[in-house]
Amino acid sequence: MKRRRRKRQPDLYADSSYVCESCGEEIVIPVDPTQGSLQEYVEDCPVCCCPNVVSVEIDDDGEVRVWATRE
Repeated sequence: MKRRRRKRQPDLYADSSYVCESCGEEIVIPVDPTQGSLQEYVEDCPVCCCPNVVSVEIDDDGEVRVWATRE
């Protein structure tokens, strides 16, 4: 009888970061790949409260790229 090896489930939520253009702070955010390979949303900087348009891009290899611009 062969034993089945369980494949380890990949971590669905990975942390990434962007730099707030208003205050220069690095902001760490969770990235949810189940929301698609191209994501965009507005989020207030937790340091200076200025709104940022956060863009997330996940390529076919699972590499995550995050950047933000002022709203």
